[in-house]
Order: sequence, then C-alpha cells, then structure tokens
Amino acid sequence: MSEGETTYGLKVGQVAPDFELDTYDPTEHFFGKVSLEQLKKDGKWTILFFYPADFTFV
Repeated sequence: MSEGETTYGLKVGQVAPDFELDTYDPTEHFFGKVSLEQLKKDGKWTILFFYPADFTFV
C-alpha cells in the first residue's frame, strides 16, 4: 500500500494492511505498541473490530 492510500470496507478473506497501535495493559500498568506484522510473526490470532468511542481513554 502506498503512502496516503486508504483502505475502506475490507471484506472477509481480504488481507488487512499492516498497522501499529499504542496499547495499555491494565493488569501490568504498562503502555506499549503492537503491530499486525509482529502479531503475525508471533503466530497470534488477531480479530479486528472498530466501534467508535467504545473503550476510549478520556
């Protein structure tokens, strides 16, 4: 995917573009980062969902 290109409406079976997110683990009180590329390398299952304003830090 080129810079500035945006993907909308992925369908079942399509490959999601790589991304990196800031994370927080409340049990460890630790902020970190996670990327789709690293999850794939680690053999982790990944479920992506988007629900605006839910689970949002305020």
